[in-house]
Amino acid sequence: MTKAVFFDVGNTLLFPYPSVSEVCRQVLSEAGHVRDISAIDEYMPLVDAYYEDRYREDDTFWTDEGATNEVWVGMYSLLARKLGLHEDAEELASRVYEEFGRADRWRAYDDVVPALMRLKERGHRLGIISNWDRRLSGVLAGLGIAELLDTIVSSAEVGLHKPDPRIFELACRRVGVEPREAVHVGDHHYADVLGASSVGMTPVLIDRHETPGPGRGIETLDALEMFLGWTT
Repeated sequence: MTKAVFFDVGNTLLFPYPSVSEVCRQVLSEAGHVRDISAIDEYMPLVDAYYEDRYREDDTFWTDEGATNEVWVGMYSLLARKLGLHEDAEELASRVYEEFGRADRWRAYDDVVPALMRLKERGHRLGIISNWDRRLSGVLAGLGIAELLDTIVSSAEVGLHKPDPRIFELACRRVGVEPREAVHVGDHHYADVLGASSVGMTPVLIDRHETPGPGRGIETLDALEMFLGWTT
């Protein structure tokens, strides 16, 4: 019997608002560096590749606030340099990083609050298990989502990261359930599906962007109960 449902955050519950590129454009413009959004978009694949390389090299940076900051500043410094802003690259990158600590730089997908409300009405305990910095609780509170949750577990705050089984076990202990009594919903096969499976939780892969990859899952939270066989 399922007693708790946990969620990842990025690309599962929230997305950057209006977009990562637009936030970068605004930060640069406020600093006196006007760049067209198309120029920023051109280099975003390199920024994404920088993150993926660091993640594959050593994903434990998510367990430390300073290391997490370093990776994100490195990403946006690369963008700044590609845009010709060499001298101010790190300062501008830090400003971008700071912006994403603000709740108004994020939006919840339209299906998030209705899904959380449905699950609460079913009597489920709800929580977050996310590779994120210590600002996560503030972001979720600012968006009015934290009040619907029983616990928020961010990797930098607890010193553990997905897919480490211990972060999933910790989240279950916080809400008083056994892992076998819990579901975890996330968008990353390695971090979410394999991590949750390792402790006996039921994993659900959510793919909001139809990204090719292993596993069968859902595209929106509207389909969660049906996918789990809770409704007909």
